[in-house]
Amino acid sequence: MDQAAGEHVNSRQSTADRLGSGKRTDPPKATAKLPATVANKSSLTRDEQASTNGLLGHDEPPDPQLQAEAERKSTRVRASPRSLLRRPLSLDVMPQRARGSLEPMADRRVVQPPWRSGPVAPAPPTRSLTSPSLSPGGWMRRSESSCSVNNSLGLRASKGRMRPATSLPHIPKGALGGGGGPLASGTRPCLLVALRPLNLEKERQAFFQADYKYEPQFEYAQPEPSSVLEKYKEGSRLFLQQAVGIMECVLRKFDSYEKFEEVTGGSVLPKSRVWAAVRKYLQKEHCVGEVVVCLSEELLSQAVMMVERCRPTLTINLAGARQHWLEGMLRHEIGTHYLRGVNNNLQPWSTTAGRKQFGLKPANPTEEGLASLHSVLLRKQPYLWRAALLYYTVYHAASMSFSQLFSHIARFVQDPAVRWEYCLRAKRGQTDTSQPGCFSKDQVYLDGILRILRHRRTIDFKMLTSLGKDPERYLQHLDNIVAANELDDEQLQLLLP
Repeated sequence: MDQAAGEHVNSRQSTADRLGSGKRTDPPKATAKLPATVANKSSLTRDEQASTNGLLGHDEPPDPQLQAEAERKSTRVRASPRSLLRRPLSLDVMPQRARGSLEPMADRRVVQPPWRSGPVAPAPPTRSLTSPSLSPGGWMRRSESSCSVNNSLGLRASKGRMRPATSLPHIPKGALGGGGGPLASGTRPCLLVALRPLNLEKERQAFFQADYKYEPQFEYAQPEPSSVLEKYKEGSRLFLQQAVGIMECVLRKFDSYEKFEEVTGGSVLPKSRVWAAVRKYLQKEHCVGEVVVCLSEELLSQAVMMVERCRPTLTINLAGARQHWLEGMLRHEIGTHYLRGVNNNLQPWSTTAGRKQFGLKPANPTEEGLASLHSVLLRKQPYLWRAALLYYTVYHAASMSFSQLFSHIARFVQDPAVRWEYCLRAKRGQTDTSQPGCFSKDQVYLDGILRILRHRRTIDFKMLTSLGKDPERYLQHLDNIVAANELDDEQLQLLLP
């Protein structure tokens, strides 16, 4: 705007110069001189008014002194135009509804961060095997650490906010097909997004109004094939004893989950501090500008990482953004899932065919276990409560209705709102929740954690993760997690020979 104003000043001054330098045919009229005291009362004389408006009066000759002053102003404006004033990108927010108008910028040059070296700068991987996406693409459509979001935009436009992604690297649509070409426009959403009930809020209100005796009847936009739900219908009890032991350990020290959350999590952070913490972490990992960050109040878990409009997008639940837990969540989603996905794309086994060629097993439960360990790795009190309760809830959901499960886990969680969230995660995918049944994918966290802890003496963490570059210190953190959660190495060795 300031630049445009400067150009307008030039235009006005040039017009004055042209009119002032022409020959005048009318004789100049005599004008009365005002006394000095009267002239000083006005900050703008008649001659100055004419110059300021860009035109001289037809009945007055141009003042040589004013002409010289106008020339100096014009030269100064032309020589040093004022730069356009803009807010820093770090302070900008863009409504989520505007996301649809952002077109992929395939031909824009991408400046890679310092940690990306080599002749070919890596792009985000074609597909992550940690993603439960049913379509052939979506390398990181979401990490399994979080609850699904709405099917269309993922969030209600009035709640979600997205930072501008002008410097975000473009992920070509053709690369999302895992080597099979561009995705079709009508691809299905990833599994956990598709399993979010459409009538969630309505059924929640009915459940609470019925004093927790009502069995929710969920509806879905795109019912999943029975073969998909069949895969996750069985809950494991392999680590049930460890899950119960972890939660009892926490309750002995804090009396209740609510007190544990308050003491170890700290206060819920305002948006400004969440933005600051995320920006600081992205700078620490040298990936500023690569991940779009959104804030929401509608997620059931702490965060969700997915690709939207060909851009890695991290959505953070504001209700779960606690002072001492936020960095652990970023270490889980970005420091583990995102960086692992980017690095995986540089390997010859980055595709499904490549993994088969090298005889590699699926990334989970190892990756989710590693990410979950990183969530608590640097905490003073690294309790594995959330992974333990998810494991326990899923196991009992397989033999209970929704209301029975809700009542059963009151042993560990008193807050009805928190219990609803855990029961919903365990029962998602079901239409009639009066029937026994579970969605067992949430057991992957504790399963992966305990498998890594069981073999922590033999795993090469220096090769596995950037946090393991100091293997001795990394192992000390893992030993601390084992001790804090009162895990027994001998029991783990029996369960996992």
